[in-house]
Amino acid sequence: MSELPEKFPEFSIMHKTLSKKIIELEKRKENTLEIDEIQLKIQNYQNELNRIEGMFPDNFFDDK
Repeated sequence: MSELPEKFPEFSIMHKTLSKKIIELEKRKENTLEIDEIQLKIQNYQNELNRIEGMFPDNFFDDK
């Protein structure tokens, strides 16, 4: 297993928070007319998740 990032706890918490926020926005997207705005937020959060996952060893966040 490769090394964990220096700020491991913060990134791990951020990953969990962003994952929950994406799920929340996906549900909200179904019931609103602001689909484009919500989709943009989801995309930004997903980009940040991908960046965080790239800092960790492969399969570290497989509990999705």
